[in-house]
Amino acid sequence: MNIPNYITYFRIILIPFLILIFYIPEPQLSEFNRNLIALLIFITAGISDWLDGYLARKLKLESKFGAFIDPVADKLIVMVALIILVDLSRINVIVASIIIGREIAISALREWMAQIGSAKNVAVAFIGKLKTTLQFIAISLLLFYTNVLFIPVIFLGQLAMGIAVSLTIISMIYYLKQAFNSEN
Repeated sequence: MNIPNYITYFRIILIPFLILIFYIPEPQLSEFNRNLIALLIFITAGISDWLDGYLARKLKLESKFGAFIDPVADKLIVMVALIILVDLSRINVIVASIIIGREIAISALREWMAQIGSAKNVAVAFIGKLKTTLQFIAISLLLFYTNVLFIPVIFLGQLAMGIAVSLTIISMIYYLKQAFNSEN
Protein backbone atom coordinates (compact mmCIF):
# COMPACT_ATOMS: atom_id res chain seq x y z
CA MET A 1 0.00 0.00 0.00
CA ASN A 2 1.12 3.53 -0.75
CA ILE A 3 -0.28 7.07 -0.86
CA PRO A 4 -1.65 6.87 -4.43
CA ASN A 5 -3.50 3.65 -3.58
CA TYR A 6 -4.98 5.24 -0.45
CA ILE A 7 -6.20 8.12 -2.60
CA THR A 8 -7.81 5.60 -4.95
CA TYR A 9 -9.52 3.93 -1.97
CA PHE A 10 -10.73 7.37 -0.90
CA ARG A 11 -12.38 7.71 -4.34
CA ILE A 12 -14.14 4.38 -3.83
CA ILE A 13 -15.29 5.48 -0.36
CA LEU A 14 -16.89 8.58 -1.92
CA ILE A 15 -19.30 6.40 -3.93
CA PRO A 16 -21.79 5.61 -1.13
CA PHE A 17 -21.86 9.29 -0.20
CA LEU A 18 -22.70 10.21 -3.79
CA ILE A 19 -25.62 7.79 -3.63
CA LEU A 20 -26.83 8.65 -0.13
CA ILE A 21 -26.94 12.39 -0.77
CA PHE A 22 -29.98 11.81 -2.99
CA TYR A 23 -31.84 9.97 -0.21
CA ILE A 24 -31.81 12.86 2.23
CA PRO A 25 -35.40 14.15 2.31
CA GLU A 26 -36.25 17.58 0.86
CA PRO A 27 -36.94 19.34 4.17
CA GLN A 28 -33.44 18.49 5.48
CA LEU A 29 -31.62 19.27 2.23
CA SER A 30 -32.92 21.31 -0.69
CA GLU A 31 -32.62 19.98 -4.23
CA PHE A 32 -30.10 22.71 -5.03
CA ASN A 33 -27.89 21.76 -2.07
CA ARG A 34 -28.24 18.06 -2.88
CA ASN A 35 -27.11 18.71 -6.45
CA LEU A 36 -24.26 20.95 -5.29
CA ILE A 37 -22.98 18.39 -2.79
CA ALA A 38 -23.19 15.62 -5.42
CA LEU A 39 -21.23 17.83 -7.82
CA LEU A 40 -18.57 18.49 -5.18
CA ILE A 41 -18.26 14.78 -4.38
CA PHE A 42 -17.90 13.93 -8.07
CA ILE A 43 -15.33 16.70 -8.67
CA THR A 44 -13.41 15.55 -5.58
CA ALA A 45 -13.31 12.06 -7.08
CA GLY A 46 -12.04 13.50 -10.37
CA ILE A 47 -9.31 15.49 -8.63
CA SER A 48 -8.30 12.43 -6.60
CA ASP A 49 -8.04 10.44 -9.84
CA TRP A 50 -5.59 12.98 -11.23
CA LEU A 51 -3.74 13.25 -7.91
CA ASP A 52 -3.17 9.53 -7.38
CA GLY A 53 -1.76 9.15 -10.89
CA TYR A 54 0.43 12.21 -10.53
CA LEU A 55 1.83 11.07 -7.18
CA ALA A 56 2.39 7.53 -8.39
CA ARG A 57 4.50 8.81 -11.28
CA LYS A 58 6.23 11.63 -9.39
CA LEU A 59 7.11 9.52 -6.34
CA LYS A 60 7.81 6.42 -8.43
CA LEU A 61 5.10 4.50 -6.56
CA GLU A 62 3.47 2.91 -9.57
CA SER A 63 2.37 -0.62 -8.83
CA LYS A 64 0.50 -3.42 -10.54
CA PHE A 65 -2.21 -3.18 -7.88
CA GLY A 66 -2.52 0.57 -8.44
CA ALA A 67 -2.72 0.05 -12.20
CA PHE A 68 -5.58 -2.39 -11.54
CA ILE A 69 -7.57 -0.56 -8.84
CA ASP A 70 -7.37 2.97 -10.28
CA PRO A 71 -9.44 2.27 -13.41
CA VAL A 72 -11.84 0.14 -11.36
CA ALA A 73 -12.47 3.09 -9.04
CA ASP A 74 -12.93 5.40 -12.04
CA LYS A 75 -15.44 3.09 -13.70
CA LEU A 76 -17.36 2.50 -10.47
CA ILE A 77 -17.93 6.17 -9.75
CA VAL A 78 -18.86 6.95 -13.36
CA MET A 79 -21.28 4.01 -13.50
CA VAL A 80 -22.89 4.97 -10.19
CA ALA A 81 -23.22 8.59 -11.31
CA LEU A 82 -24.85 7.45 -14.56
CA ILE A 83 -27.33 5.26 -12.69
CA ILE A 84 -28.16 8.20 -10.42
CA LEU A 85 -28.70 10.42 -13.47
CA VAL A 86 -31.03 7.80 -14.99
CA ASP A 87 -32.93 7.56 -11.70
CA LEU A 88 -33.31 11.35 -11.65
CA SER A 89 -34.46 11.32 -15.32
CA ARG A 90 -31.54 13.56 -16.32
CA ILE A 91 -30.31 11.06 -18.92
CA ASN A 92 -32.06 8.12 -20.47
CA VAL A 93 -31.20 4.48 -19.98
CA ILE A 94 -29.86 4.15 -23.54
CA VAL A 95 -27.15 6.75 -22.86
CA ALA A 96 -26.15 5.05 -19.61
CA SER A 97 -26.21 1.61 -21.24
CA ILE A 98 -23.93 2.71 -24.08
CA ILE A 99 -21.37 4.19 -21.71
CA ILE A 100 -21.49 1.35 -19.18
CA GLY A 101 -21.48 -1.30 -21.91
CA ARG A 102 -18.45 0.26 -23.55
CA GLU A 103 -16.57 0.40 -20.24
CA ILE A 104 -17.22 -3.27 -19.56
CA ALA A 105 -16.38 -4.31 -23.14
CA ILE A 106 -13.12 -2.36 -23.29
CA SER A 107 -12.06 -3.55 -19.82
CA ALA A 108 -12.64 -7.13 -20.93
CA LEU A 109 -10.81 -6.46 -24.20
CA ARG A 110 -7.82 -5.03 -22.34
CA GLU A 111 -7.76 -8.04 -20.01
CA TRP A 112 -7.88 -10.43 -22.94
CA MET A 113 -5.18 -8.52 -24.84
CA ALA A 114 -2.97 -8.56 -21.74
CA GLN A 115 -3.39 -12.33 -21.47
CA ILE A 116 -2.22 -12.83 -25.05
CA GLY A 117 0.66 -10.36 -24.62
CA SER A 118 -0.77 -7.55 -26.74
CA ALA A 119 -1.83 -5.07 -24.06
CA LYS A 120 0.08 -2.22 -25.71
CA ASN A 121 -2.23 -2.49 -28.72
CA VAL A 122 -5.19 -1.27 -26.63
CA ALA A 123 -3.35 1.19 -24.38
CA VAL A 124 -5.21 4.40 -23.54
CA ALA A 125 -5.30 6.63 -26.61
CA PHE A 126 -6.14 10.32 -27.03
CA ILE A 127 -9.70 9.47 -28.11
CA GLY A 128 -10.19 7.60 -24.82
CA LYS A 129 -8.85 10.53 -22.78
CA LEU A 130 -11.08 12.94 -24.68
CA LYS A 131 -14.09 10.67 -24.05
CA THR A 132 -13.30 10.53 -20.35
CA THR A 133 -12.93 14.32 -20.13
CA LEU A 134 -16.28 14.92 -21.87
CA GLN A 135 -17.98 12.32 -19.66
CA PHE A 136 -16.59 14.02 -16.56
CA ILE A 137 -17.82 17.42 -17.72
CA ALA A 138 -21.23 16.09 -18.76
CA ILE A 139 -21.80 14.13 -15.55
CA SER A 140 -20.68 17.11 -13.45
CA LEU A 141 -23.07 19.48 -15.22
CA LEU A 142 -25.95 17.01 -15.03
CA LEU A 143 -25.37 16.31 -11.34
CA PHE A 144 -25.50 20.05 -10.64
CA TYR A 145 -28.49 20.46 -12.99
CA THR A 146 -29.13 24.10 -12.18
CA ASN A 147 -28.87 26.93 -14.67
CA VAL A 148 -26.71 29.72 -13.29
CA LEU A 149 -27.54 33.28 -14.37
CA PHE A 150 -27.19 33.26 -18.15
CA ILE A 151 -25.30 29.94 -18.28
CA PRO A 152 -27.57 27.11 -19.50
CA VAL A 153 -25.95 24.40 -17.34
CA ILE A 154 -28.64 21.82 -18.10
CA PHE A 155 -28.40 22.34 -21.88
CA LEU A 156 -24.58 22.30 -21.76
CA GLY A 157 -24.69 19.08 -19.72
CA GLN A 158 -27.00 17.43 -22.24
CA LEU A 159 -24.85 18.64 -25.14
CA ALA A 160 -21.65 17.42 -23.46
CA MET A 161 -23.32 14.06 -22.76
CA GLY A 162 -24.34 13.73 -26.40
CA ILE A 163 -20.77 14.37 -27.51
CA ALA A 164 -19.46 12.02 -24.79
CA VAL A 165 -21.75 9.22 -26.03
CA SER A 166 -20.52 9.77 -29.59
CA LEU A 167 -16.91 9.63 -28.41
CA THR A 168 -17.75 6.55 -26.35
CA ILE A 169 -18.87 4.73 -29.49
CA ILE A 170 -15.98 6.04 -31.61
CA SER A 171 -13.40 5.09 -28.98
CA MET A 172 -14.89 1.62 -28.62
CA ILE A 173 -14.64 1.11 -32.38
CA TYR A 174 -11.06 2.42 -32.27
CA TYR A 175 -9.99 -0.01 -29.52
CA LEU A 176 -11.77 -2.95 -31.15
CA LYS A 177 -10.05 -2.15 -34.44
CA GLN A 178 -6.67 -1.94 -32.66
CA ALA A 179 -7.26 -5.34 -31.09
CA PHE A 180 -8.48 -6.84 -34.37
CA ASN A 181 -5.46 -5.51 -36.26
CA SER A 182 -3.07 -6.93 -33.67
CA GLU A 183 -4.62 -10.36 -34.14
CA ASN A 184 -4.09 -10.35 -37.91
